[in-house]
Amino acid sequence: MTTHEKYMRRALQLAQNGLGTTYPNPMVGSVIVHNGKIIGEGWHKKAGEPHAEVNAVNAVKDKSLLKEATIYVTLEPCSHFGKTPPCCDLIIAKEIPNVVVGTIDPFAKVAGTGIQKLKEAGKNVIVGVLEKECQELNKRFFTFHQKKRPYIILKWAESNDGFIAPLTKDTNRPVWVTHQYSRQLVHKWRTEEQAILVGTQTVLDDNPVLNARDFFGADPTRIVLDRQGRIPENYHIKNGTQKTIIYSENIFLTKNNTISYKKAIFDTHFLEFLVSDLFQEELQSIIIEGGAKTLQSFIDKNLWDEARVFTGNTLLKNGITAPKIHRSPIRIENIQEDQLKYYKNYD
Repeated sequence: MTTHEKYMRRALQLAQNGLGTTYPNPMVGSVIVHNGKIIGEGWHKKAGEPHAEVNAVNAVKDKSLLKEATIYVTLEPCSHFGKTPPCCDLIIAKEIPNVVVGTIDPFAKVAGTGIQKLKEAGKNVIVGVLEKECQELNKRFFTFHQKKRPYIILKWAESNDGFIAPLTKDTNRPVWVTHQYSRQLVHKWRTEEQAILVGTQTVLDDNPVLNARDFFGADPTRIVLDRQGRIPENYHIKNGTQKTIIYSENIFLTKNNTISYKKAIFDTHFLEFLVSDLFQEELQSIIIEGGAKTLQSFIDKNLWDEARVFTGNTLLKNGITAPKIHRSPIRIENIQEDQLKYYKNYD
């Protein structure tokens, strides 16, 4: 590991602290080094609040050292005025001579202009240290800006004999096939993504709340596919406790401050329309938790980036067959008696 990689890894660790809290901004970490010693570090915590570079500079006790220091930042410093001033201007003003950048920012208002501005100011700029890791850190941000759609995560739990749910049941509550710790992990994931999506049948069968009640963090925006408007008004997804968007062929349905309806044509191009519309809603990431039909439709359209599949120790013997992904998992871990497989749909 090179010296630059060492300090960039630390910046990546810091950036990860912002997972789920920085939207619509990316996660960014920064480290300032003087004579082989870290003298300041910081990360971006929330949109509208200081960026990572600002927090790192503010953490330096002896500001005179900045004139001989190197600043490491996982993402290209911004060069435009948003809710906060440009970080390039701060680096120039503090006369930090050396800047090491993980990766270029894909956001159109930055996209290389920050690096150019720093070079024009006479800074020694190095770009591309742990570039792949820095891009992976902000896979949601990069996908959103480069593919003009949210980063799509598929999630489901299946029984040990390959079923996602029984064919029939006596109540409109979920039939659990996994351990409570696996379910808590799912609630943690919900705090990390901006939206969660389910189809009509999942809502009718389980009456889910789709919040993050078992973990600390923000609730995601609920996205519901209700083609024929069959979901009753007294179901949880219409309780008004969090932002909800319902796609339907019916537009006569009521709405309030937290629930909105969007007319959609549920044809063969519906999913392409959906992810494009979610881009317009500025949702950078979405976790798909809806039934086998909904999940398989995203797989068949190749509209997914990541999948997380639990296999419980439960046997259903009969039921709705779980979705199929024709890829090998990149990682497998155990949670109590459950097995969790991670899949990626990109290199």
